[in-house]
Amino acid sequence: MRMLEDGKISSRQLTIMTVLYILGSAVLIMPGPLAAVAKRDAWIAAILAMVIGLLSIALIHALGRRFPGLTLMAYTELLLGKWLGKGVMLLFILAFPYLIASLTLNNIGDFLTTQMMPETPIEAIYVVVMIVVVAGARLGLETMARSSEIFFPWVLLLFGILVLFVVPNAKLENILPILENGVGPVIRAALPFAGFPFMEGVTVLMIYPMVNRPENNGKSLITGMVVGGLALIITTALCLLVLGYDQTARLTFPSYGLAKKISVGQFLERIEVMLAIIWMITIVFRLTFLFYVSAIGLAHVFGLREYRFLLLPLSMCNIVFALVLIPTTSTLYELIPVWGTYAPFFGILFPLFLLIIAGFRKKIVQ
Repeated sequence: MRMLEDGKISSRQLTIMTVLYILGSAVLIMPGPLAAVAKRDAWIAAILAMVIGLLSIALIHALGRRFPGLTLMAYTELLLGKWLGKGVMLLFILAFPYLIASLTLNNIGDFLTTQMMPETPIEAIYVVVMIVVVAGARLGLETMARSSEIFFPWVLLLFGILVLFVVPNAKLENILPILENGVGPVIRAALPFAGFPFMEGVTVLMIYPMVNRPENNGKSLITGMVVGGLALIITTALCLLVLGYDQTARLTFPSYGLAKKISVGQFLERIEVMLAIIWMITIVFRLTFLFYVSAIGLAHVFGLREYRFLLLPLSMCNIVFALVLIPTTSTLYELIPVWGTYAPFFGILFPLFLLIIAGFRKKIVQ
């Protein structure tokens, strides 16, 4: 089946893109809900979430390895038949990557209007962000991959500054005693964040054939997940150590509140806006990738020769969904526990279903 884009990316670029995707929204909001449920053990819940997520990544890679050279859309049609396959992929795209894109856009709007530009209408922020996202998606996967290589060192540098300057404010007693309330709250806190963002790796299957050394896809994907996961674990642990679990749970964006604690000799202060660049880079990249794979997937489902003309109408719908589906920040936080049962349908059960069908039909595409 003809691919809609002939661009190729390297294994290293896939790793970097995965790291930026994983950080995305999660680095902003993950510590708060974890602390609300697991309290002092939120950092353990973050580790458990990554471990569970990596198990799903192993399953996802097994599916991609079984069909080298084909996208998720192509071998879904191959296994289920043309029309059933198209129907399943249409449901998958709208209910997973496109839905996540709407949630991600809402994260950006909430963050900017509550923390940085409270008098700016959220609709205006959505429009400006989507202009950038549409431009990035139009340029294609290769441009996104090269941009990620440019921005990644800056993300590492700024994250390193954050860790270096807040560690002196850490208090070990804020995470003691460990497992005071047992493992139950840790498991309950970890499950939603195993789905968000780790099980979302299934969306990467849509670009698997575009990697120039597909034999390294599994290693690149897992490396990216681990690096991104470790950054989330460190951020969660620092929020607990510096802010305490009670304040971490109360803040909408705890990691931004963490950056406000930076004070070096009454000279280096109030640099949280500079450090917010980490989150803006990763979130916008995450949204651009989700938007790109949604457009590519829909173009394939409807048999179109070009995906770019879909970007404008999809962006307008994305803005509407971000406004209607998540009208308030509290609505988003109410969705987080639900995500622990919703995401596994697409991150575990869907690839497992395709693997079982492939086993029955014994169709191994070289």
